[in-house]
This record gives sequence, structure tokens and C-alpha cells, in this order.
Amino acid sequence: MKNVVLIGATGFVGSAILNELINRGHKVTAIVRDVEKLPKHANIIGIKEDITNIEAIAALAKGKDAVISAYNPGWANPRQYEETLENYPRIVEAAKKANVKRLLIVGGAGSLFVKPGLRLMDSGTLPEAWLPGVKSLGEFYLNTLIKEQNIDWIFLSPAANLGNLQP
Repeated sequence: MKNVVLIGATGFVGSAILNELINRGHKVTAIVRDVEKLPKHANIIGIKEDITNIEAIAALAKGKDAVISAYNPGWANPRQYEETLENYPRIVEAAKKANVKRLLIVGGAGSLFVKPGLRLMDSGTLPEAWLPGVKSLGEFYLNTLIKEQNIDWIFLSPAANLGNLQP
């Protein structure tokens, strides 16, 4: 059994990750905005914490096997782009301070190439409303995370349309 921190465990992607972790028998410290949205399970510890609080996130991650982030400041948040770029470096810093073995970040399909030299986020095919979230995650990955050498990280780029993940 692994012992992990999951940031954003009640969101669309985060809740699917949470279910998978629990189904595989892992223990999860779920950092969320609203603990009441978490399912009741013996292997879930729900914590309401502000992810901008690097020291608090690091303390929660200390001794864990991994930090998984499905953080999204909210698709309706008018500062989604800015907050993504402000807060993901904080998540990385907290994971490094905690000395976790692995950091997994759920990004998006926007950073994937749809043909040579053209990434999905630059293709003009995505809805305008998605672009703040898509571009900010892509920029974080391409401009910041890719240069990070002091933690073992993975940036996951799922499909652009995940469909209904719930059974």
C-alpha cells in the first residue's frame, strides 16, 4: 500500500484518481477546498488546506510516497490562467520540501502535438473558454516543470475529452 497526497481530490479528474487509488488499496491524504465532498472511506483523510500555503502542504506530504496534483483553480475562475501559473510552482516547492519520492501532475492534452510542430493548445480547435486552463498548464509544463531537476516528476497529459469517467 502506498501513502499519497492527492491535491484536488473532489474535482472531475481528481475524484477519478481518488477512486482508483482507493480501489487499489492506497492510503490517501486528500487536500481539497470542501472536505464534505469527499467520500467516506477508512483510507481517505480529508484536509481542507490552501495550496498556496507551501509549509502546510509540505508538512502534509512529509513521509508520503508521492504527491499527485489534479489542482485546478476552477474552470469558471476569471483568474484561472494566473492562479495556475502562480500555484503549481508552489505545489512543486512543497513536494520538494517534503522530500517525497515522486510528484505526479495531471496536466492536459493542450501540450500534446497534434502534428509536427503544432501543439493542441495552439491549433485553434479548442473552445475559447478552455484556453486559460489549457494554456496555463501547458506553459507551466513547457516553461517551468521541464527544467525541474530536484524532484522526480511526471506530467500526465490525458486526452482532450475524457468523457464520463463515472461508472
